[in-house]
Amino acid sequence: MQDLDLHHVFELGLIMIMIAAGITAIAKKFKKPYPIALVIVGAIIGLSDITVLKPLKDFITEGEVFNFVIITLFLPALLGEAALKLPFSHLNENKAPILTLAFGGTFLSFLIIGFLSMGLLDFPIAAAFVFAAIMSATDPVSVLSIFKGLGVNKKLATIIEGESLFNDGLAVVLFNISAFSLITYLDLGLEGAGLGVWEFIKVISLGLIIGGALGFGFSRLTRYFDDYPLEIIFSIILFYGAFLLAESFHASGVIAVVVAALVFGNYGGKIGMSPTTKLNINNFWDVTALLANSLVFLMVGLEITRIDVHDKWGLISLAILIVFIARSLAVYTSLLFIKNIPTSWKHIFNWGGLKGSLSIALVLSLPRDFPGREDILIVAFSVVLFSLVIQGLTIKGLLSWLGISRKREGHEEYEEIIAHSHQYEAAIQEINKVKKNLFIAEPVSAEIVHAYKEKLDKLHEEMHQLLEKYPNLKQEQQIVLRKYALYAQHEAVELLETNDVISSEIAEKEKEAVTEKLVELEEED
Repeated sequence: MQDLDLHHVFELGLIMIMIAAGITAIAKKFKKPYPIALVIVGAIIGLSDITVLKPLKDFITEGEVFNFVIITLFLPALLGEAALKLPFSHLNENKAPILTLAFGGTFLSFLIIGFLSMGLLDFPIAAAFVFAAIMSATDPVSVLSIFKGLGVNKKLATIIEGESLFNDGLAVVLFNISAFSLITYLDLGLEGAGLGVWEFIKVISLGLIIGGALGFGFSRLTRYFDDYPLEIIFSIILFYGAFLLAESFHASGVIAVVVAALVFGNYGGKIGMSPTTKLNINNFWDVTALLANSLVFLMVGLEITRIDVHDKWGLISLAILIVFIARSLAVYTSLLFIKNIPTSWKHIFNWGGLKGSLSIALVLSLPRDFPGREDILIVAFSVVLFSLVIQGLTIKGLLSWLGISRKREGHEEYEEIIAHSHQYEAAIQEINKVKKNLFIAEPVSAEIVHAYKEKLDKLHEEMHQLLEKYPNLKQEQQIVLRKYALYAQHEAVELLETNDVISSEIAEKEKEAVTEKLVELEEED
């Protein structure tokens, strides 16, 4: 019977992966943010009475299942993947806004939401601050996916991603204190305040120590191996091991994973990973993160349909307003004294601070007898849905309105020349094809072809002048060509090895050299 149940769980999981992959593929094909598409489709499936999908809905919307999948199964992978590829240099260059938003902004938001929830939503003190902690975490996946398509400034993207990595850990710590210890600390008065501060420091510090120690240890381990499949396994053990070990010591598993991945990706990548290993580890976690994110956002959509909003619209509207006010005050106040942050960026930090799967997983982990749990569920789910759909769908328009998504200089003229060139080349090909099929005489077609070729020559001259004026355009195109050339070189070496023209040793040496150049290009891009 147990085997049958496990078989059924596997079937449900496979169905879910197929649905998530299909929606993600369609969204990417039409260049739309796939997280938002998944949430919307998940909600539609949840609200629909589709008999075939009922077992899937029932299985996923079990609170314990959702909580386990999001927090224990996917969260370490998602955090690890993001931190692994984030260079220390980028963090260091932007440490002031990242740390200010992740710690100062998050804590300020926590206090504002907590007190406003007590006063306006009439939540008990523990429920108010649990809701505040849940709403302090941000999930920028959909925002960052939009950024990539628009070529938004990397510094802006780094700050948003860096804030999310660290404020997730802080939000989980604040949630645990609010849900399980806050009333006890309040009853103890001044002594309780001291205990609360000590608990906070201890949880964060232990997470930093465990993550740093494991990251350092696994980084040193990579020096003794040059075997990327094995080193990928090391990274899996590191991310999940750091999370579970920290949690077993009542430390922050989230902070531990982030620090471990940062150390492993930067220090380990420098001292113990070959270019081939770096490339393959990054590719592995790219695939893992895409799969995890696709499943997470589909599950969020399914889970959101569980809430009963009957006669709760006033409460929901007020909760959304409170969260937005708190986020605004937190962003603009915390960044007040940080230099070189344009006001337009602050607007994006504010509106782009979306809530996501972690918020839902945390609220579902509350004990069923927790005071005010149902109201917290309703408002938390509603804020997440509003955040992902309304804010997520409008962030692109806000970027355009603020002028942040404008393409780099010369890109518009470049695209116009490419468009016209492609049209004229296609026209010449079609004329030659028709001439051959219909036996049209050469003198008849030559005049038309000549006219098109003159236009092409003029465009080529315009392109030459444009590339001279904007060298970055030329550099970008050269990087693309060099990448494809290197891919071809790699395939050529593999073909020679397959046909026994060259030995495996020489092939590995040549492929390593090609891969090293590819990694350099990735960093240059």
